[in-house]
Amino acid sequence: MQKKVLILFLVGILFCTFTITGCGQLGADNEKTSNAEEITIADEQVPLANTSVKVLEPSASGETVYKGTNVAVDASNTSQGYVMVKYSGKNQKIKIQITKSSGTTYTYNLNARNAYEVFPLTEGNGSYTLKVFENLSGTKYSQAFSKDINVKLKNQYLPFLYPNQYVNFTANSTTVKKGIEVTKSTTDDLKKVELIYNYTVDALTYDTAKAASVQSGYLPDVDAVLASKKGICFDYASVMATMLRSQNIPCKLVVGYTGNVYHAWINVYTPESGWIDGMIFFDGQKWQLMDPTFASSGKKSESIMKYIGNASNYTAKYAY
Repeated sequence: MQKKVLILFLVGILFCTFTITGCGQLGADNEKTSNAEEITIADEQVPLANTSVKVLEPSASGETVYKGTNVAVDASNTSQGYVMVKYSGKNQKIKIQITKSSGTTYTYNLNARNAYEVFPLTEGNGSYTLKVFENLSGTKYSQAFSKDINVKLKNQYLPFLYPNQYVNFTANSTTVKKGIEVTKSTTDDLKKVELIYNYTVDALTYDTAKAASVQSGYLPDVDAVLASKKGICFDYASVMATMLRSQNIPCKLVVGYTGNVYHAWINVYTPESGWIDGMIFFDGQKWQLMDPTFASSGKKSESIMKYIGNASNYTAKYAY
């Protein structure tokens, strides 16, 4: 099959209005108290993401479990690219931090109680440190648990095939079924990418009211987004990532910046193209520039297409 040009698959909207306070990692700007056991963690920002195919779903099999006070970490499936964490205490605000040695720190809210939540290991093979923090007050947290975990993936794509907090689905999700319906005419991965892109552009509109009111800690509900037919860029990226992952097409939900604005988009992998990491748009004959949210909300205007065609306008920070 002819080698395609590597391309970045972008999803999002430019006109976000959120203040940047540091997404998911501790920094010099974060307030600290004099108590050495207390630590300050900024809330996550909201980024403005064939019926025979087996949908991968995570499980806490119990083969490898690390326990602390009120905390259980099931690391049975690190080779599949994820860990699962359960908190059974009474604290209402729990943070999870996952850091690969010398890598980026990813911070998540742990929302469930007495039930496992899945967290991806997105930075490849190596040693990761997982920490659990309990809230003291405001943005002050105390470390409740820490564990170093060695990860050797069965393949590099697995973290981007399973669901997680940001791309949350099951085999029975309406969005998964819609992805099957949209792509039923082909078994070719690039054609599926095209069909899912076109469907998303046509089906969804940008939700300006939601963008103005959405709160820190927001996570997309892909089925609700699909039912309402509108969303912010985080929703666009999550819907598309759900459809692609459930078709066994590796897909990264990427969070970063467009200019100074927090933003979300996706990267896609196909065997013939590798990771698609340049901006593209399918015009019916060839892949050129692409940003489905811009294309949908901006109606493919010349100015919008020119903006998304400039890679320097985008800076990736996290991949989920």
